Amino acid sequence: MNVQLHLRLLAAAASTGLALTACGSSGSTSHAPASPSAPPDTPASSSPSPRSAAAPAPPGTTTGLTPQTYKPTALPEPKTRTAHASGLGRLQPLWPFTSLAQARAWERDYHSGGHQPWHLDPDLTALAFTQGYLGFQDIGRVSSHHVSGRHAHIGVGLSKPKGVTGTAAIIHLVRYGTGRDAPWEVVGTDDTTFSLTLPAYGATVRSPLLTGGRITGVDESIRVQVRQPSSGAPLGTACCVAAGGNNQPWKERVSYRGATNRVLTVVATTGGHVAEVERFTVTAVHPG
Repeated sequence: MNVQLHLRLLAAAASTGLALTACGSSGSTSHAPASPSAPPDTPASSSPSPRSAAAPAPPGTTTGLTPQTYKPTALPEPKTRTAHASGLGRLQPLWPFTSLAQARAWERDYHSGGHQPWHLDPDLTALAFTQGYLGFQDIGRVSSHHVSGRHAHIGVGLSKPKGVTGTAAIIHLVRYGTGRDAPWEVVGTDDTTFSLTLPAYGATVRSPLLTGGRITGVDESIRVQVRQPSSGAPLGTACCVAAGGNNQPWKERVSYRGATNRVLTVVATTGGHVAEVERFTVTAVHPG
């Protein structure tokens, strides 16, 4: 399905009042660890040139998504944290689905009515995660695209780069489920010059949370947030850590409250040169 058809379908979905979440359901370190259980079952494909696309909008909005306008509807989550319950092995489901049951519910709705086909496009899912869930409105361009089997690594960058053409983050997505039309799920980021290695990916944590990693840059200002899919606003924010240099360590402690989802997203950002958010990195944790 080409990009133009996707965008026409997204426009139709917005005009009929479909929500951003599933119908009827609701640096040099990678935070999503390599998954040996996922073999390269299809040849890798890549796009030599980046493309831009708007993230799908929720009902009643005509501009970009914000955390305040994002209103997910959640299904009951599994009580356990086993690989069988998540359906992703060691990988953690960050967004848009909080459980395999949600992903399967969307797949059934898609088969019966064609609802929200953007879940089948890793580029559109990566942009929706960046703009709709994280609220980074200036980051709306796909800068790189690599799909291998059930895994995708999608680079996203500034929509209006003002001379900056790089990548803000590379988002790791995995097909959530085993069906032919299993949707794409964000499971982490692949880090290069800006990393978030503390807490460890998949760790069980409590507030206040000590975060940290490494960064390469000049006059950087790091902000840390804790988020969950069922909440529009961050559960906690810490700002701002001055940082810079070549692969230098950084640390920050963030307090949060109101964690009810099984998996939380910890996101660190830096910017202030040409945009508020110019680079970001995420990791997945479990509330203790």
